[in-house]
Amino acid sequence: MRTIEQDWVEKYELPVTFAGQIAVPPSEVLEVRQIRRTDPSTQYALISAREAWEDSGLDEVDGERLGVAVSSGIGGIWTILDAWDTIKERGARRVLPMTIPMLMPNAPAANISVEYGAKAGAHAPVSACASGAEAIGDAVEMIRNGRADVVLAGGTEAPIHPMPIASFAKMQALSTRNDDPAGASRPYDVTRDGFVMGEGAGVIVLESLEHAQARGARIYAEIVGVGMTADAYDVAPPDPSGQGQERAMRAAATDAGIDPASVVHVNAHGTSTPAGDLVEAQAIARVCGNDTIVTATKSMTGHLLGGAGALETIFTILAVHERQVPPTINITEPEPELSVDVARDTARALPAEGELVAINNAFGFGGHNVALAVKTYQE
Repeated sequence: MRTIEQDWVEKYELPVTFAGQIAVPPSEVLEVRQIRRTDPSTQYALISAREAWEDSGLDEVDGERLGVAVSSGIGGIWTILDAWDTIKERGARRVLPMTIPMLMPNAPAANISVEYGAKAGAHAPVSACASGAEAIGDAVEMIRNGRADVVLAGGTEAPIHPMPIASFAKMQALSTRNDDPAGASRPYDVTRDGFVMGEGAGVIVLESLEHAQARGARIYAEIVGVGMTADAYDVAPPDPSGQGQERAMRAAATDAGIDPASVVHVNAHGTSTPAGDLVEAQAIARVCGNDTIVTATKSMTGHLLGGAGALETIFTILAVHERQVPPTINITEPEPELSVDVARDTARALPAEGELVAINNAFGFGGHNVALAVKTYQE
Protein backbone atom coordinates (compact mmCIF):
# COMPACT_ATOMS: atom_id res chain seq x y z
CA MET A 1 0.00 0.00 0.00
CA ARG A 2 1.28 3.43 -0.91
CA THR A 3 0.22 7.02 -1.58
CA ILE A 4 -1.54 7.58 -4.91
CA GLU A 5 0.66 9.82 -7.05
CA GLN A 6 -2.08 11.25 -9.28
CA ASP A 7 -3.13 14.87 -9.63
CA TRP A 8 -6.80 13.91 -9.28
CA VAL A 9 -6.31 13.10 -5.61
CA GLU A 10 -5.77 16.78 -4.82
CA LYS A 11 -8.05 18.07 -7.57
CA TYR A 12 -11.10 16.27 -6.16
CA GLU A 13 -10.04 16.62 -2.51
CA LEU A 14 -10.29 12.90 -1.87
CA PRO A 15 -10.41 12.03 1.84
CA VAL A 16 -8.35 8.86 1.22
CA THR A 17 -5.07 9.31 -0.64
CA PHE A 18 -3.57 5.81 -0.75
CA ALA A 19 -4.31 2.31 -2.03
CA GLY A 20 -2.82 -1.08 -2.82
CA GLN A 21 -1.62 -0.38 -6.35
CA ILE A 22 -0.23 -2.70 -9.01
CA ALA A 23 3.55 -2.84 -9.27
CA VAL A 24 3.88 -3.07 -13.08
CA PRO A 25 1.68 -1.06 -15.48
CA PRO A 26 -0.10 -3.21 -18.10
CA SER A 27 1.46 -1.02 -20.80
CA GLU A 28 4.77 -2.70 -20.02
CA VAL A 29 3.30 -6.17 -20.62
CA LEU A 30 0.48 -6.02 -23.16
CA GLU A 31 0.43 -4.99 -26.80
CA VAL A 32 -0.65 -1.43 -27.63
CA ARG A 33 -3.73 -2.69 -29.49
CA GLN A 34 -4.94 -4.65 -26.46
CA ILE A 35 -4.41 -1.66 -24.19
CA ARG A 36 -6.54 0.51 -26.48
CA ARG A 37 -9.36 -2.04 -26.69
CA THR A 38 -9.63 -3.10 -23.04
CA ASP A 39 -10.40 -1.63 -19.64
CA PRO A 40 -7.69 -1.97 -16.97
CA SER A 41 -9.78 -4.66 -15.27
CA THR A 42 -9.50 -6.80 -18.40
CA GLN A 43 -5.83 -5.99 -18.80
CA TYR A 44 -5.07 -7.27 -15.30
CA ALA A 45 -7.03 -10.46 -15.98
CA LEU A 46 -5.26 -11.13 -19.28
CA ILE A 47 -1.85 -10.75 -17.66
CA SER A 48 -2.82 -13.09 -14.82
CA ALA A 49 -4.30 -15.65 -17.20
CA ARG A 50 -1.12 -15.69 -19.28
CA GLU A 51 1.02 -16.20 -16.20
CA ALA A 52 -1.23 -19.02 -14.94
CA TRP A 53 -1.25 -20.70 -18.35
CA GLU A 54 2.52 -20.53 -18.66
CA ASP A 55 2.99 -21.90 -15.15
CA SER A 56 0.60 -24.78 -15.86
CA GLY A 57 2.75 -26.14 -18.68
CA LEU A 58 -0.31 -26.59 -20.89
CA ASP A 59 0.24 -26.44 -24.63
CA GLU A 60 -2.92 -26.97 -26.61
CA VAL A 61 -6.32 -27.92 -25.23
CA ASP A 62 -9.36 -28.83 -27.31
CA GLY A 63 -11.34 -25.58 -27.29
CA GLU A 64 -14.62 -27.40 -26.67
CA ARG A 65 -13.11 -28.85 -23.47
CA LEU A 66 -11.64 -25.52 -22.28
CA GLY A 67 -13.66 -23.01 -20.26
CA VAL A 68 -13.30 -19.62 -18.60
CA ALA A 69 -14.86 -18.30 -15.41
CA VAL A 70 -13.39 -14.90 -14.56
CA SER A 71 -15.38 -12.17 -12.86
CA SER A 72 -15.25 -8.59 -11.65
CA GLY A 73 -17.22 -6.98 -8.87
CA ILE A 74 -17.58 -3.60 -10.58
CA GLY A 75 -16.51 -4.07 -14.18
CA GLY A 76 -14.95 -1.46 -16.44
CA ILE A 77 -15.37 1.56 -14.20
CA TRP A 78 -12.56 3.48 -15.91
CA THR A 79 -14.16 2.99 -19.31
CA ILE A 80 -17.64 3.97 -18.13
CA LEU A 81 -16.54 7.20 -16.52
CA ASP A 82 -14.07 8.14 -19.24
CA ALA A 83 -16.82 7.72 -21.84
CA TRP A 84 -19.19 9.92 -19.87
CA ASP A 85 -16.50 12.60 -19.54
CA THR A 86 -15.94 12.40 -23.29
CA ILE A 87 -19.65 12.95 -24.00
CA LYS A 88 -19.84 15.94 -21.66
CA GLU A 89 -16.64 17.58 -22.84
CA ARG A 90 -16.35 16.62 -26.53
CA GLY A 91 -19.72 15.28 -27.64
CA ALA A 92 -21.24 11.89 -28.41
CA ARG A 93 -19.38 11.47 -31.70
CA ARG A 94 -16.05 11.17 -29.86
CA VAL A 95 -17.01 8.14 -27.76
CA LEU A 96 -14.91 5.07 -28.56
CA PRO A 97 -16.78 2.47 -30.66
CA MET A 98 -15.52 -0.29 -28.35
CA THR A 99 -16.87 1.39 -25.20
CA ILE A 100 -19.55 -1.21 -24.38
CA PRO A 101 -17.36 -4.27 -25.03
CA MET A 102 -14.72 -2.62 -22.85
CA LEU A 103 -16.94 -1.75 -19.88
CA MET A 104 -19.09 -4.89 -19.60
CA PRO A 105 -18.34 -7.01 -16.51
CA ASN A 106 -17.91 -10.13 -18.65
CA ALA A 107 -15.17 -8.48 -20.75
CA PRO A 108 -12.30 -10.13 -18.85
CA ALA A 109 -13.82 -13.60 -19.31
CA ALA A 110 -14.64 -12.88 -22.94
CA ASN A 111 -11.15 -11.63 -23.81
CA ILE A 112 -9.50 -14.63 -22.14
CA SER A 113 -11.89 -16.96 -23.96
CA VAL A 114 -10.95 -15.38 -27.29
CA GLU A 115 -7.22 -15.48 -26.56
CA TYR A 116 -7.20 -19.19 -25.67
CA GLY A 117 -10.04 -20.41 -27.89
CA ALA A 118 -12.08 -21.53 -24.86
CA LYS A 119 -15.43 -22.75 -26.20
CA ALA A 120 -16.82 -24.80 -23.30
CA GLY A 121 -18.19 -21.61 -21.75
CA ALA A 122 -17.08 -18.15 -20.63
CA HIS A 123 -18.74 -17.02 -17.43
CA ALA A 124 -18.58 -13.96 -15.18
CA PRO A 125 -20.61 -14.27 -11.96
CA VAL A 126 -20.93 -10.83 -10.37
CA SER A 127 -21.27 -10.95 -6.59
CA ALA A 128 -19.28 -7.93 -5.39
CA CYS A 129 -16.27 -8.94 -3.29
CA ALA A 130 -17.18 -12.64 -3.53
CA SER A 131 -17.02 -12.61 -7.34
CA GLY A 132 -13.55 -14.11 -7.81
CA ALA A 133 -14.21 -16.99 -5.42
CA GLU A 134 -17.64 -17.62 -6.93
CA ALA A 135 -16.05 -17.81 -10.39
CA ILE A 136 -13.68 -20.50 -9.13
CA GLY A 137 -16.62 -22.34 -7.60
CA ASP A 138 -18.43 -22.18 -10.94
CA ALA A 139 -15.30 -23.50 -12.65
CA VAL A 140 -15.25 -26.47 -10.29
CA GLU A 141 -18.83 -27.25 -11.28
CA MET A 142 -17.98 -26.97 -14.99
CA ILE A 143 -15.42 -29.71 -14.54
CA ARG A 144 -17.57 -31.84 -12.26
CA ASN A 145 -20.53 -31.88 -14.62
CA GLY A 146 -18.35 -32.78 -17.59
CA ARG A 147 -18.57 -29.52 -19.55
CA ALA A 148 -14.81 -28.92 -19.47
CA ASP A 149 -11.52 -30.60 -18.68
CA VAL A 150 -9.65 -27.32 -18.06
CA VAL A 151 -10.94 -23.94 -16.86
CA LEU A 152 -9.14 -20.63 -16.45
CA ALA A 153 -10.79 -19.17 -13.36
CA GLY A 154 -10.45 -16.13 -11.12
CA GLY A 155 -11.32 -12.49 -10.61
CA THR A 156 -10.09 -9.00 -11.38
CA GLU A 157 -10.67 -5.38 -10.39
CA ALA A 158 -9.35 -1.92 -11.33
CA PRO A 159 -11.06 0.44 -8.86
CA ILE A 160 -8.29 2.95 -8.10
CA HIS A 161 -10.33 5.81 -9.53
CA PRO A 162 -11.70 8.96 -7.83
CA MET A 163 -15.33 7.82 -7.90
CA PRO A 164 -15.02 4.42 -6.16
CA ILE A 165 -12.60 5.90 -3.62
CA ALA A 166 -14.94 8.82 -2.86
CA SER A 167 -17.96 6.50 -2.66
CA PHE A 168 -16.40 3.94 -0.33
CA ALA A 169 -14.98 6.76 1.80
CA LYS A 170 -18.44 8.32 2.08
CA MET A 171 -19.70 4.98 3.40
CA GLN A 172 -16.90 5.15 6.00
CA ALA A 173 -15.69 1.79 4.69
CA LEU A 174 -12.10 2.88 3.89
CA SER A 175 -9.23 3.45 6.29
CA THR A 176 -8.22 7.10 6.50
CA ARG A 177 -4.66 6.50 7.69
CA ASN A 178 -3.22 8.69 4.96
CA ASP A 179 -0.01 9.18 6.93
CA ASP A 180 0.58 5.42 7.27
CA PRO A 181 -0.53 3.54 4.11
CA ALA A 182 1.53 0.42 4.85
CA GLY A 183 0.00 0.10 8.32
CA ALA A 184 -3.56 1.00 7.42
CA SER A 185 -4.99 -2.46 6.76
CA ARG A 186 -5.06 -4.02 10.24
CA PRO A 187 -7.60 -6.86 10.55
CA TYR A 188 -8.47 -7.89 14.12
CA ASP A 189 -6.78 -4.82 15.61
CA VAL A 190 -8.90 -2.64 17.90
CA THR A 191 -7.71 0.45 16.00
CA ARG A 192 -8.85 -0.80 12.57
CA ASP A 193 -10.86 1.86 10.76
CA GLY A 194 -11.69 0.34 7.37
CA PHE A 195 -10.25 -1.50 4.41
CA VAL A 196 -7.59 -0.36 1.96
CA MET A 197 -8.65 -0.32 -1.69
CA GLY A 198 -6.57 -2.64 -3.85
CA GLU A 199 -6.34 -3.50 -7.54
CA GLY A 200 -5.18 -6.47 -9.57
CA ALA A 201 -6.25 -9.96 -10.56
CA GLY A 202 -5.80 -13.60 -9.69
CA VAL A 203 -6.32 -16.46 -12.15
CA ILE A 204 -5.72 -20.18 -11.72
CA VAL A 205 -5.80 -23.15 -14.07
CA LEU A 206 -8.25 -25.81 -12.87
CA GLU A 207 -8.21 -29.27 -14.38
CA SER A 208 -9.98 -32.52 -13.80
CA LEU A 209 -7.70 -34.83 -11.87
CA GLU A 210 -7.66 -37.31 -14.75
CA HIS A 211 -6.61 -34.65 -17.26
CA ALA A 212 -3.87 -33.30 -15.02
CA GLN A 213 -2.47 -36.74 -14.19
CA ALA A 214 -2.55 -37.86 -17.82
CA ARG A 215 -0.26 -35.04 -18.89
CA GLY A 216 1.97 -35.24 -15.82
CA ALA A 217 1.00 -31.79 -14.57
CA ARG A 218 2.44 -30.20 -11.48
CA ILE A 219 -0.55 -30.22 -9.13
CA TYR A 220 -0.44 -27.67 -6.34
CA ALA A 221 -3.63 -28.75 -4.54
CA GLU A 222 -7.20 -29.89 -5.04
CA ILE A 223 -10.31 -27.76 -4.66
CA VAL A 224 -12.60 -30.26 -3.01
CA GLY A 225 -15.52 -28.24 -1.67
CA VAL A 226 -17.65 -25.26 -2.65
CA GLY A 227 -20.17 -23.54 -0.38
CA MET A 228 -22.34 -20.58 -1.42
CA THR A 229 -25.07 -18.85 0.58
CA ALA A 230 -26.77 -15.47 0.90
CA ASP A 231 -27.44 -13.44 4.03
CA ALA A 232 -30.68 -11.86 2.75
CA TYR A 233 -30.00 -9.21 5.38
CA ASP A 234 -28.74 -5.98 3.77
CA VAL A 235 -27.10 -4.76 0.57
CA ALA A 236 -24.00 -3.53 2.40
CA PRO A 237 -23.18 -4.72 5.96
CA PRO A 238 -23.04 -8.46 6.73
CA ASP A 239 -25.60 -10.18 8.90
CA PRO A 240 -24.18 -9.60 12.40
CA SER A 241 -25.17 -13.14 13.38
CA GLY A 242 -22.72 -14.56 10.80
CA GLN A 243 -25.18 -17.36 10.03
CA GLY A 244 -24.80 -17.05 6.26
CA GLN A 245 -21.02 -17.16 6.49
CA GLU A 246 -21.22 -20.16 8.81
CA ARG A 247 -23.53 -22.02 6.43
CA ALA A 248 -21.19 -21.37 3.50
CA MET A 249 -18.23 -22.88 5.38
CA ARG A 250 -20.25 -25.87 6.51
CA ALA A 251 -21.52 -26.38 2.97
CA ALA A 252 -17.96 -26.35 1.62
CA ALA A 253 -16.92 -28.93 4.23
CA THR A 254 -19.93 -31.13 3.44
CA ASP A 255 -19.22 -30.88 -0.29
CA ALA A 256 -15.62 -31.90 0.42
CA GLY A 257 -16.72 -34.80 2.59
CA ILE A 258 -14.68 -33.62 5.57
CA ASP A 259 -15.26 -32.86 9.22
CA PRO A 260 -15.07 -29.04 9.64
CA ALA A 261 -12.99 -29.62 12.76
CA SER A 262 -10.25 -31.07 10.55
CA VAL A 263 -9.70 -27.74 8.77
CA VAL A 264 -6.23 -26.57 9.78
CA HIS A 265 -6.27 -23.14 8.19
CA VAL A 266 -8.73 -20.45 7.06
CA ASN A 267 -7.80 -17.52 4.84
CA ALA A 268 -10.37 -15.12 6.19
CA HIS A 269 -12.19 -12.45 4.23
CA GLY A 270 -10.84 -10.20 7.01
CA THR A 271 -11.14 -6.75 5.48
CA SER A 272 -10.08 -4.64 8.49
CA THR A 273 -13.55 -3.18 8.99
CA PRO A 274 -15.00 -2.77 12.48
CA ALA A 275 -18.27 -4.43 11.45
CA GLY A 276 -16.98 -7.44 9.56
CA ASP A 277 -13.89 -8.91 11.20
CA LEU A 278 -15.36 -10.20 14.45
CA VAL A 279 -18.53 -11.52 12.81
CA GLU A 280 -16.43 -13.73 10.55
CA ALA A 281 -14.01 -14.77 13.30
CA GLN A 282 -16.90 -15.96 15.45
CA ALA A 283 -18.38 -17.88 12.51
CA ILE A 284 -15.01 -19.56 11.85
CA ALA A 285 -14.74 -20.56 15.50
CA ARG A 286 -18.22 -22.09 15.46
CA VAL A 287 -17.46 -24.13 12.35
CA CYS A 288 -13.78 -25.09 12.72
CA GLY A 289 -13.04 -24.55 16.41
CA ASN A 290 -10.66 -22.16 18.13
CA ASP A 291 -7.41 -23.85 17.08
CA THR A 292 -7.68 -23.39 13.32
CA ILE A 293 -4.92 -21.05 12.17
CA VAL A 294 -6.47 -17.97 10.58
CA THR A 295 -4.88 -15.29 8.46
CA ALA A 296 -6.16 -12.14 6.74
CA THR A 297 -3.84 -11.46 3.81
CA LYS A 298 -5.64 -8.22 2.90
CA SER A 299 -3.40 -6.70 5.55
CA MET A 300 -0.61 -7.01 2.96
CA THR A 301 -2.43 -6.67 -0.37
CA GLY A 302 -5.35 -4.39 0.31
CA HIS A 303 -8.85 -5.38 -0.78
CA LEU A 304 -9.10 -6.26 -4.48
CA LEU A 305 -12.91 -6.34 -4.34
CA GLY A 306 -13.97 -8.71 -7.16
CA GLY A 307 -10.42 -9.98 -7.45
CA ALA A 308 -9.94 -10.66 -3.74
CA GLY A 309 -11.52 -14.10 -3.54
CA ALA A 310 -9.40 -15.36 -6.43
CA LEU A 311 -6.13 -13.93 -5.13
CA GLU A 312 -6.80 -15.35 -1.68
CA THR A 313 -7.69 -18.75 -3.12
CA ILE A 314 -4.20 -18.74 -4.63
CA PHE A 315 -2.78 -17.93 -1.19
CA THR A 316 -4.80 -20.80 0.30
CA ILE A 317 -3.60 -23.22 -2.38
CA LEU A 318 0.01 -22.22 -1.72
CA ALA A 319 -0.52 -22.49 2.04
CA VAL A 320 -1.43 -26.19 1.87
CA HIS A 321 1.11 -26.85 -0.90
CA GLU A 322 3.99 -25.26 1.00
CA ARG A 323 2.52 -26.20 4.42
CA GLN A 324 2.84 -22.67 5.69
CA VAL A 325 0.25 -20.04 6.61
CA PRO A 326 1.03 -16.48 5.50
CA PRO A 327 0.86 -13.90 8.28
CA THR A 328 -1.53 -11.12 9.18
CA ILE A 329 0.45 -7.94 9.68
CA ASN A 330 -0.24 -4.64 11.46
CA ILE A 331 -1.90 -6.14 14.55
CA THR A 332 -0.52 -4.06 17.40
CA GLU A 333 -3.56 -4.15 19.71
CA PRO A 334 -5.39 -7.46 19.18
CA GLU A 335 -9.15 -7.42 19.52
CA PRO A 336 -9.80 -8.84 23.03
CA GLU A 337 -12.93 -10.66 21.83
CA LEU A 338 -11.04 -12.48 19.09
CA SER A 339 -12.09 -16.14 19.14
CA VAL A 340 -9.59 -17.65 16.66
CA ASP A 341 -5.84 -18.27 16.47
CA VAL A 342 -4.47 -15.62 14.10
CA ALA A 343 -1.02 -15.99 12.55
CA ARG A 344 0.44 -12.64 13.51
CA ASP A 345 3.50 -10.93 11.98
CA THR A 346 5.29 -14.07 10.77
CA ALA A 347 4.33 -17.13 8.75
CA ARG A 348 3.08 -20.15 10.69
CA ALA A 349 4.14 -23.72 9.85
CA LEU A 350 1.50 -26.38 9.20
CA PRO A 351 2.07 -30.11 9.87
CA ALA A 352 4.88 -31.42 7.67
CA GLU A 353 3.14 -34.71 6.89
CA GLY A 354 -0.36 -35.90 6.09
CA GLU A 355 -3.40 -34.42 4.44
CA LEU A 356 -4.19 -30.74 5.03
CA VAL A 357 -7.51 -29.04 4.40
CA ALA A 358 -7.95 -25.27 4.35
CA ILE A 359 -10.84 -22.92 3.58
CA ASN A 360 -10.84 -19.60 1.79
CA ASN A 361 -13.69 -17.22 2.63
CA ALA A 362 -14.99 -14.48 0.36
CA PHE A 363 -17.97 -12.31 1.21
CA GLY A 364 -19.54 -9.45 -0.75
CA PHE A 365 -21.95 -6.56 -0.55
CA GLY A 366 -25.46 -7.89 -1.04
CA GLY A 367 -24.86 -10.72 1.41
CA HIS A 368 -22.97 -13.05 -0.95
CA ASN A 369 -20.97 -15.73 0.89
CA VAL A 370 -18.54 -18.13 -0.77
CA ALA A 371 -16.26 -20.67 0.92
CA LEU A 372 -13.84 -22.90 -0.98
CA ALA A 373 -12.23 -25.97 0.60
CA VAL A 374 -8.69 -26.74 -0.58
CA LYS A 375 -6.78 -29.97 0.10
CA THR A 376 -3.18 -31.04 -0.34
CA TYR A 377 -2.66 -33.20 -3.38
CA GLN A 378 -1.33 -36.64 -2.58
CA GLU A 379 -0.75 -39.27 -5.27
